[in-house]
Amino acid sequence: MPGNSIPEPGRQFPLLLSPVYPLTVTLSVVIITYNEEANLPRTLESVKPLVSDVKGEIIIVDSHSTDRTVEIARAYGAKLFLEDWKGYAAQKNSAIDKAGGDWILSLDGDESVDDELCASIRFVILGEARSSITNPIDVCRIPFIDTNLRGFWISRKNHFLGRWIKHGGFWPDPKLRLFRRGAARFEDRPVHEDAKLEGPAGRLSGTLIHHSYPTLSDYIAHMNRYSSLGAEMAAAKSHRGFSRMNIVLRPLATFLYNYFFRLGFLDGPEGLLLHLYHAVYVSWKYAKAWELANQGR
Repeated sequence: MPGNSIPEPGRQFPLLLSPVYPLTVTLSVVIITYNEEANLPRTLESVKPLVSDVKGEIIIVDSHSTDRTVEIARAYGAKLFLEDWKGYAAQKNSAIDKAGGDWILSLDGDESVDDELCASIRFVILGEARSSITNPIDVCRIPFIDTNLRGFWISRKNHFLGRWIKHGGFWPDPKLRLFRRGAARFEDRPVHEDAKLEGPAGRLSGTLIHHSYPTLSDYIAHMNRYSSLGAEMAAAKSHRGFSRMNIVLRPLATFLYNYFFRLGFLDGPEGLLLHLYHAVYVSWKYAKAWELANQGR
């Protein structure tokens, strides 16, 4: 069916006993970057098994990085394109448009593919031997009648200050990142862009690993930037007045819900800092929306 639909939690589907597409197919790994020198080698190493032996390609759209990102991309044989920044969704769609593979795996520069996910993609998409799967019983739980799947949901592990955040709504954090060429586009909005799929989707075992925010400074700078983009969206939805509910009460409710009711406190000091500053982000967003409205007047 059209749209993004995640299989119901706990529902058991018959195991898919053969690759979705048994014929030889190719994969395009598309990545957008800007100053990802610290992360890009790890990302590219993780996807090498997916594109080696003429199985596919790596496409990188870079926004004129000032560090060694471009040099690293070329060293790994990626097809490199330098483009001005157009926004997250537009930049990702630009990378998708350059892909020539039958399937597309869309990654951020600070994400990597774990061994289990790599093996799942090699079996289900590229048609390799099932013996390469480390946990074949859980390769892909999808209805066996959906032999023409258009995409796959993948769980993502988010790391904050070096710790995998397992609670507070940050796990399993499903992302639709693997889809057939022409089947999906990222929605055109300033922030929190998601891929919109036309057709049915399954789920793959394994995870994306999001190596986000190694320092508090990184996180605060990122939230400052995201809150500005979020303010534009909020202002467009008429959140323009000075609202104590949005600036004070909503952030407080966000913290209490994620930290206590969604068990964020189980992630230790990192969990406390993450949810505390995420609540600050919410406050910033609505305060900036009010500021934008004042500037417009």
